[in-house]
Amino acid sequence: MNISSYEDLLKTANKQDEPQRLLFVFTSAELPGDHTKSQEEQFKARKGGTLTPMMCVDKLASELGEFADLVEESRQTGMSWDIVFVACMSGKSGIAPSSEETEELFKLMIKSINTGSIKKFLAFNRDGELVQFS
Repeated sequence: MNISSYEDLLKTANKQDEPQRLLFVFTSAELPGDHTKSQEEQFKARKGGTLTPMMCVDKLASELGEFADLVEESRQTGMSWDIVFVACMSGKSGIAPSSEETEELFKLMIKSINTGSIKKFLAFNRDGELVQFS
């Protein structure tokens, strides 16, 4: 499965045999409090810093539209973000996972983001572009 855009993600999720719930963790890029001059320069060049989870949202794949709709909905919260991480949760026997079932996965996602273990998630910037981390 090759996902190279938000649209690919939605198409793939909606083609699955079981209904999919997508989990979004919105993060803000920040400098650590004890940063060095080098870290500050990298941050200004948008090549460094830390990503701090700001809010979590889950939606059924069938409820989602364009990325711009997701950005607009997030804007209405008043919280600023830079990168959103996405994971999918599959339903069983034709029944989509409930929002309540996402709590543990959100905790794991946040822990992974805080420790830098982010390779298993898709990540998008505010423009809806897929982000690759090195």
